[in-house]
Amino acid sequence: MPRPTDPAAASDPAEARGTAADASADDTAESTPTVRPRLGRDVVVLGVIAFFVMVGFGVVVPVLPVYAQSFGVDHVLVGAVLSAFALMRLVASPFVGRLLDLAGERVVLSVGIGIVALSSALAGLATDYPQLLLMRGLGGIGSAMFTISAMTLLLASTPPTRRARAVGFYQGGFLVGGMAGPAIGGVLSTISLTAPFFFYAATLAVAGLIGVVLLKPVPRGGAAEKAEPPTPLRDVLADVRFRAACVANFAQGWSSLGVRSALVPVLVVEVLRGPTAWTGVLFAVAAVAQTVALAPASRFVDTVGRRPAVIGSFAVAAVSLAAVPFASHVVVLGALLAVYGVATAFMGTAPAALVGDAAGARGGRPVAIFSMCSDVGAIAGPLVAGLLVDVASFPVAFGVAALLLAAASLAAVRIPREPRPALA
Repeated sequence: MPRPTDPAAASDPAEARGTAADASADDTAESTPTVRPRLGRDVVVLGVIAFFVMVGFGVVVPVLPVYAQSFGVDHVLVGAVLSAFALMRLVASPFVGRLLDLAGERVVLSVGIGIVALSSALAGLATDYPQLLLMRGLGGIGSAMFTISAMTLLLASTPPTRRARAVGFYQGGFLVGGMAGPAIGGVLSTISLTAPFFFYAATLAVAGLIGVVLLKPVPRGGAAEKAEPPTPLRDVLADVRFRAACVANFAQGWSSLGVRSALVPVLVVEVLRGPTAWTGVLFAVAAVAQTVALAPASRFVDTVGRRPAVIGSFAVAAVSLAAVPFASHVVVLGALLAVYGVATAFMGTAPAALVGDAAGARGGRPVAIFSMCSDVGAIAGPLVAGLLVDVASFPVAFGVAALLLAAASLAAVRIPREPRPALA
């Protein structure tokens, strides 16, 4: 006989009490907030991959100029080795989106990492400058394949309510790896100038193996893709959210990867008359500030909204960067760079989340365009900033970068106000 559902209808008082207790427990369960879901496995795997990639990259970067000079070339050709990587990333990016459509994110990511690993090992075996330059360019192609496929997979595997937190975790892997890499590179460089290149190849091999084994293949076609078909590229390009994200990524590439990295070391030596070691300390302070701020920034972007995060963070970054050349002491400069570091925690997560919102789960080509905006800024920023320092001054160079950041903040004003999402 079925158990009565109404306590009053139960013939046995004890049974009635038990049924009432069950009903009360059900009510309590319904009123208790659900446990917040954790980030998916693919997000965690991508964060681990990012760590291994950036550890190796951080090992190579400090010794690369010295290694290039060992071939007896001048400073211009040393700079060309550094630029070749970014330039080939930019050239390859438009083709990566189509590769993702053909082969899928997991395959392109693994092949891209393999290309960078092979080019790194061959760079360590280079016998002349042209070989080194060629291998760095090849590495840039692989880097474009890895970064675009990883971000596309990250956005595709995460719902909008946790998208910024997924990006934040992924960027956290890069930041932690980037802080550990230079220290390891300093030790390896005492052994040999080529040792860091082989170490980089090894960490990339580990990252690629993790990707092949642990990343889940993204199904192509079938019910999943029919349920969420790719958003047409023309619709994505017309979306104000995507356009604002691209402006923001260009401004960030110009200011963070270009102006700050290129001019702060010179500012420390020429204006503050400090030792070059101060630069490493200042950048470490900024990196720690950014790392600490990533989790709360990511949650803010997911719960409060992308629009206020972009408007506020880029405005704060503009003010702090414009003030950098006026710092009278290294402590003041460190404080300004720390504020800028906190702002970049928001600047790195909110625009990427906007791309995911605009492009949906199959956004390979939009992600490639978004990535190219940062690359263009990173390539043009140091060149224009250096020219502005030569013909004008440090405040003018930093001021132009600040204006671009302010323009990104203003561009985000046009983003429609989002309904406040439920906590997830």
